[in-house]
Amino acid sequence: MKKRLTNFCLGVLLVGFIASCTDDFTEINTDPKNFTEDAVTSSEYPLFVKRALYTPNFLPFDQARGPFQLWHSLFSDVYANYFATTAPNFDSDQFDLVGGWLNGAYRYFYQRAATNIKFAEDSAEELGFTLENAMMKVWRVYAYHRVTDYWGPIPYSNFGNQETSVPYDSQQDIYNDFFTTLAEATAVLNSNAGGTSFLADNDVIFQGNVDSWIKFANTLRLRLAMRVKYVDPGLSQSNAEAAIAGGVMTSNDDNAVIDTDLNFTNSYTTITQWGEFRMSADIESILKGYEDPRIQTYFAPATTPDPDDDPAGVEFPYEGMRNGQTAESKATTPFNDLASNMADPYTLGGDPGPSWTVMAAAEAYFLRAEAALEGWAAGGTAADLYNQGIVANHTQLGYDGTNLSGDDYVTSTLTPTSFDGGTTPAVSTVPVAYNAAGTMEEQLEQIITQKWIALWPDSEEAYAERRRTGYPILYDRLNSVNPDIPVDELPRRMTYVATEYDNNGPETEAAVNNLLGGPDLGTTRLWWDVKN
Repeated sequence: MKKRLTNFCLGVLLVGFIASCTDDFTEINTDPKNFTEDAVTSSEYPLFVKRALYTPNFLPFDQARGPFQLWHSLFSDVYANYFATTAPNFDSDQFDLVGGWLNGAYRYFYQRAATNIKFAEDSAEELGFTLENAMMKVWRVYAYHRVTDYWGPIPYSNFGNQETSVPYDSQQDIYNDFFTTLAEATAVLNSNAGGTSFLADNDVIFQGNVDSWIKFANTLRLRLAMRVKYVDPGLSQSNAEAAIAGGVMTSNDDNAVIDTDLNFTNSYTTITQWGEFRMSADIESILKGYEDPRIQTYFAPATTPDPDDDPAGVEFPYEGMRNGQTAESKATTPFNDLASNMADPYTLGGDPGPSWTVMAAAEAYFLRAEAALEGWAAGGTAADLYNQGIVANHTQLGYDGTNLSGDDYVTSTLTPTSFDGGTTPAVSTVPVAYNAAGTMEEQLEQIITQKWIALWPDSEEAYAERRRTGYPILYDRLNSVNPDIPVDELPRRMTYVATEYDNNGPETEAAVNNLLGGPDLGTTRLWWDVKN
């Protein structure tokens, strides 16, 4: 009965959330403290859940700011083309998959997030907390899908096996388990519909509201269903339609949001102080062309703006820079002055920073729009759902649905424009107003382009969607230092890290040889990445 759970440091949770877990993945997996459910009481359990909910989104209570930069800022932020780096020694923007950085990101997940989630899930089972166990199962899927979408095959079903080696799962098997897990967890949540978990405010996302967890679980299932559309259309359609029928997010009141405070701050408020990245040229081309008011929420005016390329009658002091600048260019060009920093709420040192959006209704509408485009049961037409997605995001951010000229946004025929006054063409010609008469690809490009805008700054998801769909169409890199990845491509995955080769070597090699489908390079595609 006293099931041995994955390694965890009890004192960490009960005394101020201070980090003290081991630094070695193998040590984590062998459970040196022989932790049992006897160590956790009903009154203590909510603290474990609180930690498990914070960790995957890098909301700091220990050392999350560094991993946030290593995982989010230096890779997905620049591969989603939301930002470009200005630090001369940062080459990930030129497709250098820097092993030491990835190693830090990977270790953070398995030492912090994965361990916390497993303990919260397993201890709920041991304590008989069926509802909370279902909630943690949903959260496990959320956390792990971001990891497998970075690396492909990863330790998943065997994590915490207390052995000195941990086998990997193929990404196909992981996704199949995701769908099974979400279906099973949602059944438990549905049986408690209308109720509230005893977790209360320790559930930092939904304060224990079961109906909100149901909508989150279904929206997550819909996200993952669309992810596999091109590799397994049948699996995609069945899960997409089941998720929509089960009830997804439809209002901003449904949004999954983690509020920040001085103890749990938005990590951007720290890393923006370092002055190492600025707004991309892609953001400028698209949002300037659309005269999109969301630019005011996302970025601050540049210190040295260029008014010569502003839209007619519109002041647009927000400036971007191309991705893939050389070290010499970054060392000799004052990009930190010429290009825009993030908006003030993200740059105020000592301030908690904006709340962190885990998932929002706007994304659910865009996912449903894509499902409707396929002819699936989505509860509306692609055009209507697309428009509702735009409106939901504008409303979420406090805008009234008009563009910077005061005209209706969703019916606008505006398209992206040059970011530098005509020297460089616009990233694309995709308009805002939905073109229901266009080809499926033209309509899909519109859906994903607006989804890319609305997802900001969730670059993990935006980067995955770029690989899956090929949209939005964005600028090539100016330079690539990776001989395997040309400037007009993207890294399709992250490479495995030194910690795994050193401590879990045979299983890592087995994953490369038997599960990955190619060499351990950034050019090897993930299982679902088959379209383009």
